[in-house]
Amino acid sequence: MSLNIVILAAGQGKRMYSALPKVLHPLAGKSLLQHVVDTARQLKPARLVVVYGHGGDAVRAAIPDADVAWALQAEQLGTGHALTQALPYLDAALPTLVLYGDVPLVRKATLEHLIHQAGAGLGLLTARLDDPHGYGRIARDGVGNVCAIVEEKDASERERQIQEINTGIMALPARVLGDWLAGLKNNNAQSEYYLTDVVARAVASGVAVRTAHPAAPWEVEGVNNKAQLARLERVHQLQLAEALLIQGVRLADPARIDIRGSLICGRDVSIDVGCVFEGEVRLEEAAEIGPYCVIRNASIAAGSRLAAFTHIDGAAVGPDCALGPFARLRPGAELSAGAHVGNFVEIKNSRIGAGSKANHLAYVGDADVGARVNIGAGAITCNYDGANKFRTVIEDDVFIGSDTQLVAPVRVGKGATLGAGTTLTRDAPADSLTVSRTRQKTIEGWKRPTKVSGK
Repeated sequence: MSLNIVILAAGQGKRMYSALPKVLHPLAGKSLLQHVVDTARQLKPARLVVVYGHGGDAVRAAIPDADVAWALQAEQLGTGHALTQALPYLDAALPTLVLYGDVPLVRKATLEHLIHQAGAGLGLLTARLDDPHGYGRIARDGVGNVCAIVEEKDASERERQIQEINTGIMALPARVLGDWLAGLKNNNAQSEYYLTDVVARAVASGVAVRTAHPAAPWEVEGVNNKAQLARLERVHQLQLAEALLIQGVRLADPARIDIRGSLICGRDVSIDVGCVFEGEVRLEEAAEIGPYCVIRNASIAAGSRLAAFTHIDGAAVGPDCALGPFARLRPGAELSAGAHVGNFVEIKNSRIGAGSKANHLAYVGDADVGARVNIGAGAITCNYDGANKFRTVIEDDVFIGSDTQLVAPVRVGKGATLGAGTTLTRDAPADSLTVSRTRQKTIEGWKRPTKVSGK
């Protein structure tokens, strides 16, 4: 689709009560502005321009992509003034779509409908609200044609009764846009140059003004405070949840899931309440995710089961594994088929072989663990000497006794057994028992110290 798209994102957002620019506040794991940019890109515009102002360096740094042009609005003098700053970046032969960096959920289909409705004229995206307070009203003539947009602060009591509101999103003919913007006046309650005043200019010029409407009012809701941000977060999450349900995913409660990125699910996936998915996550067929799990940039293979409060970040879980409760996989962890990682076990940058188990209270870092290995409670790999990290190799069919420390770099041979309490500093040979602990002794007649009276 050949068009210009301009995203107005210069506002400060005082009602957010935050040092962070309003358009950078997160919704579903990415900024409000990024949501709008991503939707704009789906339309494949010839020119994509963001008008920025408050927090300019941070806003530009958040969207570093080369396809975005940046127009500075040094003074915030209204939406008409903001769009004027973008004029040098536009192709005057193409229509211009105006979006807002704090209206994150408008959908591609809605914008395509608006552009189609506008044709060679001016298109307005409007909505009917039971409570239109705070919005500009759409004024129509006796036969229903749009004749102007009246901002609420400038509206009469009769005009405030109008329920059709201006969302701010519009499609404009770029060939006359410069002339319309140059003729804007700021003789209004806020002393600003309103972009909405171009509607009256279009009517006076005989340019057709047509309207389109979103499928749902939340598409055009803006964010001005944290309450509105929280509301749109839940609206968006419910849309994502409903899409999963339609795909056949079982959600214990669609109102209690958070997806902050991309979640791809196979057949018969089950997700309990309170789970958070961040980045790119894939759950394969019949994976079961217990309550309050957090999964980030990870893949869970078919048939694997995560018990409550399991945290996975940058890891790959093979088929038919069992994790948790309270297990943690850190970046670089890879579990082969049938591996078990139990409560309060942490795995980092390690490969765990098929059928191996670390069922409780263990740390495995920078290790290569073979198949059918049993890692006892309290066992740890000592992989860091304060400056450098080293790897531990544990071959197939090894039994690691409880409270064992493996001081890397070290290798445990196939079929070896390490006795409980061993501190391993040299390689352990295959098919042998290795024990390293002080000899137990009993001191007969020993008495515990007693508290001295008066102290």
